[in-house]
Amino acid sequence: MRSAGREERPAARLVLSDGRVLDGEAFGALADGPASVATGEVVFNTAMSGYQEVVTDPSYAGQIVAFTYPHIGNYGVTPQDDESVRPHCRGIVVRELARRTSSWRATGTLEEELVRHGLGGLTGVDTRRLTRHLRDQGAMTCAMGTADVGTLLAAAQAEPGTVGRDLVGEVTTAEPYRVEGGPLRVVAYDFGMKRTILDQLAQIAAIEVVPASTPAAEALGREPDGVFLSNGPGDPAALGHLVATVGDLLGEVPVFGICLGHQLLGTAIGGRTYKLAFGHHGANHPVQRTSGGAVEVTSQNHGYALSADDLPGAVVTHVSLNDGVVEGIACTDVPAFSVQYHPEAGPGPHDARYLFDEFRRLMERHGAPAARRGA
Repeated sequence: MRSAGREERPAARLVLSDGRVLDGEAFGALADGPASVATGEVVFNTAMSGYQEVVTDPSYAGQIVAFTYPHIGNYGVTPQDDESVRPHCRGIVVRELARRTSSWRATGTLEEELVRHGLGGLTGVDTRRLTRHLRDQGAMTCAMGTADVGTLLAAAQAEPGTVGRDLVGEVTTAEPYRVEGGPLRVVAYDFGMKRTILDQLAQIAAIEVVPASTPAAEALGREPDGVFLSNGPGDPAALGHLVATVGDLLGEVPVFGICLGHQLLGTAIGGRTYKLAFGHHGANHPVQRTSGGAVEVTSQNHGYALSADDLPGAVVTHVSLNDGVVEGIACTDVPAFSVQYHPEAGPGPHDARYLFDEFRRLMERHGAPAARRGA
């Protein structure tokens, strides 16, 4: 394998499934030879920092991330910023990959981290041009590498993307585990859990993290004060088995969902989801509360959304000021609510962290079992 941070990089290309070609240079594992090819659904992220959190966010499974901010890797990486145990995206595309780091926290470079996990990407790409194309044409599959254009185009068109795919099974925990925390007890379904979410939940409750396939009866048998539904990758329309699980939980225990958890909750009460043209990926998305009109700047990462037309038994609590997408709902007949964005915001603003306290109050109002046991 080529060493990370070398001065010369092989010429490479990003080829979209519609035939658009962008030139660049390969780095990391993608620079290992002429046969090196990475495929996935390409999306753009507008965050100005937090590239390590993005790369290690399980919600990016099946995707290649193009960063709109032109200078990526300048402060290196540190294990403290990992959102999971390994990267889950298929690779990254940047305008300029920093060749040296400048941070006292850094334990290595971004390229070294990608090489360690067998990932790579392209640098020197006109990411503004790419972003404009995706905004006009919508998210699409792609292939990138040092192979010829014909090979890359064929690979891009053969890539299935995320539509209709259950990617949760690739990222969920294999076994339950416990995270110590506050006085309440929460069962957290891991559909692709971010570490920062666990950090926030631990301030209010001890957490039992369970695999996505855990039946509702088993989760309820742990006698939680509430159930949390995590973020995760893929198409929620392909997750009927998880929707059924959420339906079995509703009315039995307070429920709070984020991102994919929000989509599953909305589907469980009779709503439907749809694929956005190019998704919301960034740390600067304005969201307005329908009650009171307060605006939050939020971190977002999703390619699907709930339709506002059919949400029986729920009210919309938050909407996107960019495009009107439903960003939050609250059930009217059971103690449950969810948001599409990321109130834990790793990386990103902290405007919405009050939602974890709302979850705490919801559990306390509805007679937490742990409280009745004197726990």
